[in-house]
Amino acid sequence: MPYEPPTHTVERSLRAKTGARIVAGIDEVGRGAWAGPVSVCAAVTGLRRPPDGLTDSKLLTLKRRTELSEVLADWVTSYALGHSSPEEIDALGMTAALRLAAVRALEALPVRPDAIILDGKHDYLGAPWRVRTVIKGDQSCIAVAAASVIAKVRRDAMMAELGLEYADFGFAANAGYPSPTHRTALEEYGPTPHHRLSWSYMDALPRWRHLKKVRITPEAAALEAGGQLGFDF
Repeated sequence: MPYEPPTHTVERSLRAKTGARIVAGIDEVGRGAWAGPVSVCAAVTGLRRPPDGLTDSKLLTLKRRTELSEVLADWVTSYALGHSSPEEIDALGMTAALRLAAVRALEALPVRPDAIILDGKHDYLGAPWRVRTVIKGDQSCIAVAAASVIAKVRRDAMMAELGLEYADFGFAANAGYPSPTHRTALEEYGPTPHHRLSWSYMDALPRWRHLKKVRITPEAAALEAGGQLGFDF
């Protein structure tokens, strides 16, 4: 299916309106997986012409995505990845875990960005970062598309490595997302140390439901401690 190649339009707009010199594109992968980390890539590309065929990683074949990832590693000005573990996802919830992974990626860049293009409509980063959210930014913005490809390939490689130890779960093929192989292994063997134990799929595993974790929100913790929510006298 033909698609419009990504551009520097949003980046140029940010530079013009805010005076930003260094703009990073951010994308995540692993948000909907049952196992493995949620991973975020921050990529700085400048305003150079991108490699041919660059777009959202989900629109690329495995072969093309892998090839592009190798090219991008040398083409981008800089990039870094950040991860939040299944334990952190269980403890913090996905939004906070995403922010943690994104901050780790941004802080690992050699130079702090002046502004950020974030894929999607929800700003899960917030202050002090200067953020522009762009729906389908991984298709329309060059820096975000680059981050998308790098994040996908690197996380897939991490999950394939985990799959060597947990061969029955098919992590090399499903990257921790739901699949028939993954579901069958969960029913038979229960969750691995790399599974997100607070997720609702655990309710469908009668033999292993006792392992489910319940995340205690700050509001629930306040109630449990005898605090009164919503009032500050």
